[in-house]
Amino acid sequence: MNLVRNQNTTKHDYGHALLVAGAHGRMGCAILAARAALRSGCGLLTVHLPSRCVDPMQAAFPEAMVSVDPCADIFTAPPTDMGRYQAIAVGPGLGTDSRTAEAFATLLDRAAASAAHPTLVLDADALNIMAENNVLLSKVACLGLPVVVTPHKGEYRRLFGDTPAAEAAKAYSLIVVRKDHRTEIWAPDSSCRVNHTGNAGMATAGSGDVLTGIILGMLCSNHLHANPYDIVCRAVEIHGKIGDLAVEKQSESSLVASDLIENLKHVSTDITAI
Repeated sequence: MNLVRNQNTTKHDYGHALLVAGAHGRMGCAILAARAALRSGCGLLTVHLPSRCVDPMQAAFPEAMVSVDPCADIFTAPPTDMGRYQAIAVGPGLGTDSRTAEAFATLLDRAAASAAHPTLVLDADALNIMAENNVLLSKVACLGLPVVVTPHKGEYRRLFGDTPAAEAAKAYSLIVVRKDHRTEIWAPDSSCRVNHTGNAGMATAGSGDVLTGIILGMLCSNHLHANPYDIVCRAVEIHGKIGDLAVEKQSESSLVASDLIENLKHVSTDITAI
C-alpha cells in the first residue's frame, strides 16, 4: 500500500469538510469525529459548535477550525456559506431539541442550494431527528445530493421500521451504512457490499463517531477521484482495519475509540494510492 501523496499538492487539493456535531456536555463525540476526519485526509476541517464548546475543541484539537453557533449550548443555526465545503457531516452529539431540528432542516436547504454540491453524511442525532419527522426524510430524498446515512440497529429501526435496507436505499436515494458485526453498505441502486474487517472490541462508545469522521474526511479528500459509494465502502473497511490493528497490541476489552484514530496513521485513506 502506498502511503505517499502526490508531492505537487496543497491542502486545498484535499477539500474542506464541515462537521456539525456536539453540544454542551457531549463534546467528546465532536472531538472524536473531528480528529478522525483530519486523520482521514481532508485538507481543511471546520467544526460548527455552540459557543460554550469552542474552547474545549480548540484545546483538544487545534488543527480544526471552528464556526460558532449563536447559542451557547446547542446547535440552532447552520453556517450561511455552504459553498466552501465538499463534504458535510451532521449528527454526533447534537441532541434533538426542537431548535436543533429546525436548524438541521435549514442546513439541508442550504446544502442543496450550494454550488459546491457537497456529499452529506447523516449520523446519530441527525437520524433521530429525521425519525421524529418523516418530512425531513422525504426532504433528504429530494435534495439532489449524494447522502450517506450510518444507522446502527436501533437507529435503523426508528428511521425505516421493518423496510429492508435495499428498499430504503432505493426509495430515498441513499447510501445506507447499516452498522453491525458485518456492516452492510447499500447503494441507491440496491446493490450491497458487506464489510469483513473489524472485531468485537469496536463495540465501544465513540466508535461510530470515528466512523463518521473517517467517511467525512475520505469523501472530502477523494471527491475528485471516485464516486461516493466506493469511497464509503473503503471508509468502512478502513474503520474495521484500524480496529484490527489496535487489537494486535491490546485486548479487545480495553479498546477505546481514541485507539482507532491512533491507528489511522498506518493506513492510506487516499483511494488513488492503493
